[in-house]
Amino acid sequence: MGNRPGIRMFHSSEHACGYWPDRLARDLVLDPEDATLPSLYAGALAMGFRRSGGHVYRPHCDACRACTPVRVPVAAFMPSRSQRRCLAGNADLSVEWRPAVRSDENFLLYQRYLGARHRDGGMDSPTPEDFDRFLACSWSPTQFLEFRHDGELLAVAATDVLPDALSAVYTFYAPEHAARSLGRYAILRQIEQARQTGREHLYLGFWLEAHPKMDYKREYRPLQYFDASHWRTFTSPRDPATDRAIRPE
Repeated sequence: MGNRPGIRMFHSSEHACGYWPDRLARDLVLDPEDATLPSLYAGALAMGFRRSGGHVYRPHCDACRACTPVRVPVAAFMPSRSQRRCLAGNADLSVEWRPAVRSDENFLLYQRYLGARHRDGGMDSPTPEDFDRFLACSWSPTQFLEFRHDGELLAVAATDVLPDALSAVYTFYAPEHAARSLGRYAILRQIEQARQTGREHLYLGFWLEAHPKMDYKREYRPLQYFDASHWRTFTSPRDPATDRAIRPE
């Protein structure tokens, strides 16, 4: 990664795809035991990698290239009309950065969210250890962005805070408040935070065209995608892997 010391990469064995149940997946994984991993993390994000727990990975499947790393260049971002409505509709929420530490309060919210959103999907009965392993790790620069209404915790956005960027790791929220679009609101507030603190990008992980839970990322414009060597700007919210209606600027 640039001129920094090298780090070993592993190619995982095939496993069930977490996005498309009829597909198999493989990942490139940076050596999780390497002491240089924390210092290389920001550069790994810039090369299309993503953190999950203590693992920094990028999908590298044999027969599929659907997972496309994306990020928002925050200085150029302009909210759409619907995004401005989302901001206005949640103006009554308080927003506060907190240490990425499990509490009874945020763990209960996490359980409720997964029970509603991932029922019977293998994630709907998380343990405290699952929470800790997934959202943060001993070396990750993670903070929790908390959203409250009259003191009640409605949403938490686990966010990695890097010198030049933020990375949106995961957001969970009270399922009975789904009408507030709290996941989208969290991204808008993360974009705002990155811009206010002089950071260049908000990393959004992987975009998958037409996926019911991942396609929403195309709503944040301008949006950049990583083509395995360079970051390029979408000129149309379509799939860069097949170049359908995509023309990089």
